Amino acid sequence: MKKIQILGTGCAKCQKLAENTQQAADNLGFDYEMEKVTDINQIMSFGIMTTPGLAVDGKVLLAGKVPAVTDIEKMLG
Repeated sequence: MKKIQILGTGCAKCQKLAENTQQAADNLGFDYEMEKVTDINQIMSFGIMTTPGLAVDGKVLLAGKVPAVTDIEKMLG
């Protein structure tokens, strides 16, 4: 099971990244758990300075943007 984390304070971009990531993971048929990390200290511990961010199994894949569902599928693939 993959652990997918959305790093952000809950802004509109963070919500959109969560939606797109969930859609991408569902499209790929992944068994996953999604967690929204909203604590700023926890977010900073990932080493990102701009939100939203996307981490899978503790590894940051992107920060500061909201890619399309197809682009997220390529990252997760």
